[in-house]
Amino acid sequence: IDAVLAVQEHVDPQLIKPQHLDKQRYMEMKLKAQKESGKIQTQPGEYDDLWNLDHKPEPESQESAANRKFPPEPEKDIVWFIQEFSEVLEDWQRDIMTMLRDEMLYFWPQMETKIMNEGWASYWHQRIIRELDLTSDETIEFAKLNSSVVQPSRHSLNPYYLGLKIFEDIERRWDHPTKEEIEFGGRKPGQGREKIFEVREFDSDISFIRNYMTKQLTEDLDLYVFEKKGPEWKITDKSWENIRDQLVFARVNGGSPYLVVEDGDYLRTGEMVIKHMYEGIELDLKYMERTLPYVYQLWGRAVHLETIVEDKKVMFSYDGKKLHRRFV
Repeated sequence: IDAVLAVQEHVDPQLIKPQHLDKQRYMEMKLKAQKESGKIQTQPGEYDDLWNLDHKPEPESQESAANRKFPPEPEKDIVWFIQEFSEVLEDWQRDIMTMLRDEMLYFWPQMETKIMNEGWASYWHQRIIRELDLTSDETIEFAKLNSSVVQPSRHSLNPYYLGLKIFEDIERRWDHPTKEEIEFGGRKPGQGREKIFEVREFDSDISFIRNYMTKQLTEDLDLYVFEKKGPEWKITDKSWENIRDQLVFARVNGGSPYLVVEDGDYLRTGEMVIKHMYEGIELDLKYMERTLPYVYQLWGRAVHLETIVEDKKVMFSYDGKKLHRRFV
């Protein structure tokens, strides 16, 4: 269970699924390849060259050539892929993987709306409490609790704080539109509450940030991009468009790295190659080093992970004993 939980985010929640490689077809292909590789090579007879003139080898079709790649296309659903094609898992272990995968698919919409969910809860928590007839002690207790929840951090992004501030900003802008927004955008004053309900119904974190994160809000929240330069962390960017885009990138794939199975039979050894679809955010290497042994445990063969570290392509490999790292 621990091994599956380590990779549980790497499922494919698409409603319209790409065509997966059929397991029976895969096993037939693998058995055929094993038989062909195990053919006994005999010495040619005296007249074999004459017989071979009448038996020209058939050209390999495009379909059979494509079948040699496994999977035919990069597979995003790593949990499903291991569950279906691992040669070391027993049936009861596959059943556990199926249950955990189904559970993750159930919670996936919450992952895609994490900032919105936390912001929405914080918004209504404040509004409801403020309308209650509380004593002074109860008011102070709420203020302490609420401030600890929505307090901004200098080192990381607080989803409660960001979501709350975006919802409040949307409500304010639609309640009190500017003259230009009224004339050219068709907005009418007092539509803030209606607008936040509309946003809640139709948006995900990605569209929520991309559509409603403004320059003024970025400045009010004092957001910035920072990176580690040598031994120190330094602010590298305060452009509001870049900050907005960084926040959007961080919410792609529910906030988890976008990984795919690139090759499930690397060099015909049965080893797995996982590729990180790098989009500017590097992997957490410490977490990756702890996770690869779990993938090895599930797959039963060496596992390789290709990613980008400091603008260089790197391949990490785990063979059951040691983690190796090489530049490619």
